[in-house]
Amino acid sequence: MTTVAIYNMIGEKVGEQALEPKLFGVTVKPVVVHQVAVAQRSLSRTVLAHTKDRSDVSGGGRKPWQQKGTGRARHGSTRSPIWRGGGVTFGPTNERNFATKVNKRIRQQAMLMCLSDKAANEKITLVDQLELKEMKTRKLYNILQNLGLRTRPAKLKKAADAVKGKTEKKVSKEPSVLLVLPHSDRNLQRSARNIQRLETISANSLNVMTLLEHDVLLLSVGALKEIEKTFVR
Repeated sequence: MTTVAIYNMIGEKVGEQALEPKLFGVTVKPVVVHQVAVAQRSLSRTVLAHTKDRSDVSGGGRKPWQQKGTGRARHGSTRSPIWRGGGVTFGPTNERNFATKVNKRIRQQAMLMCLSDKAANEKITLVDQLELKEMKTRKLYNILQNLGLRTRPAKLKKAADAVKGKTEKKVSKEPSVLLVLPHSDRNLQRSARNIQRLETISANSLNVMTLLEHDVLLLSVGALKEIEKTFVR
């Protein structure tokens, strides 16, 4: 059974916690995780390309000229795809549906595999409690530093480095952290919004893509219990 250390908000080890094998001891199958990740990304796709067919374009409803006797090819409408300004044949439309069906059991198994992979690679940081009495980004950043999840001085999202009027883009080497909350916490959520590579999510809203997009899972003992309550069957 996998165990992780429990820290307090100042970075001191205060105990250990055994992880539920049904959540953090599942055999990882990359094919299953990939299938669910692709399905989840497909659901989030926005259809932008849209063309008009002959029923959508403006144009004459009457026959351009009589069927016979003119020496020209026969036509029934100027909205035909072979006419300039006519409809488009087989073009993309905004009615396309990219959704891919994946069974609920497979989706849940993929998420448990992601959690198990975090545990196996020691990418889970557990704290006894995580709370702020006021909305303060600096205090939350100091907690991350105490836990070893930040090593550099605080650099907030809005504090860009401007050099001669141009913004210099730098790649951060700090780990991407997913902060899991047992319930909605206004102070923590608003304090985390301005910290780079930090995202908050409720324990009952965990999903495959969010787990894959972050390096480290930061959760409190309360959030761990909420995960077990939600996903252990």
